[in-house]
Amino acid sequence: MNFVVIEEQQFNQLLIEVAEIKELLKIKNEVDLKEQWIPSESARNILGVCRKTWQDYRDKKIIPFSQFGRKIYIKRVDLEAFMERNYSEPSV
Repeated sequence: MNFVVIEEQQFNQLLIEVAEIKELLKIKNEVDLKEQWIPSESARNILGVCRKTWQDYRDKKIIPFSQFGRKIYIKRVDLEAFMERNYSEPSV
């Protein structure tokens, strides 16, 4: 086994830089997740609505979507925006 010896100051700087990289990766993953396209059936399940209601949402263009042939996809960020617009505070 080989060992590498570095000064404490360099080691501490390395730890700081690793923490910064971890934070940047976390932010990037969150952005990537929000920009992710999900299949229609998955979006319907996330919302917990029946097929008829989901079809009604698409017919009225309540939630933006893309369609390729018979396949329909929704951006996760659009689904989350829809959920936020329809959020109601609980009564006290």
